[in-house]
Amino acid sequence: MTDPSPSRFVIVQRRPRTRVLVTAFAVLWLLSLWAVHALTYRYSAPGLGKTQTDLAALHEEKVELERRIERLRQRNATLTRSDETSRSANQELQETLAERDSQLADLRSDVAFYERLVGGSAQRGGLAVHSLALTPGSDGSWRYTLTLTQNLKKASVSKGELTLQVEGVQDGKLSKLAWGELLQSPQAKPQGFSFKYFQQLEGSVMLPTGFTPHRVRVSLRSDAGQTERVFPWQDTQTAGVS
Repeated sequence: MTDPSPSRFVIVQRRPRTRVLVTAFAVLWLLSLWAVHALTYRYSAPGLGKTQTDLAALHEEKVELERRIERLRQRNATLTRSDETSRSANQELQETLAERDSQLADLRSDVAFYERLVGGSAQRGGLAVHSLALTPGSDGSWRYTLTLTQNLKKASVSKGELTLQVEGVQDGKLSKLAWGELLQSPQAKPQGFSFKYFQQLEGSVMLPTGFTPHRVRVSLRSDAGQTERVFPWQDTQTAGVS
């Protein structure tokens, strides 16, 4: 008979010393973890608390700044509305004053007109040019309206003719446009008139391109003689068609 094969397993007796070492190592490891945790808490916890306090303070400051910004926005909106109201009121006041000035000028013109008719102290003469108004037309022409008057005490009818002459600047030089040039007809006849108290005459004239008008001269011729009146161009302007 052959001998049986030797066994693969070796039985080793566990020594009590090894167990003690393992246990001691585990205890030391746990103690080291506790020590690290304690040190970390000791040195980091105070800083963490301060950081949280700072964050809370910053949050309160942010809230206060937002409140101040909102108050400033409301104040700015109030001031803006107040400023707009003031500008609107001032604009309305200026428009009202301009309207009153225009009405006053019209009244003065009417007073002068009636004074001439009734022979008031302002003017006691005979035939005269009371007013001239020029209105721009859509075709580049100018529509004029002339008002002629004479004293009521004169009692007789005034007959005659009138012409206009516009003085200004053309190509950098002083220039005068005669009646025929204004009507674009060299042989144009003067405009006639005939009235006892007052009369309004109308017509149209054309100014050449590039001509800058400065004043208008109105000439009247009648049996009583010749009368002239000069109007600054800007004083004759009225609203026209667009």
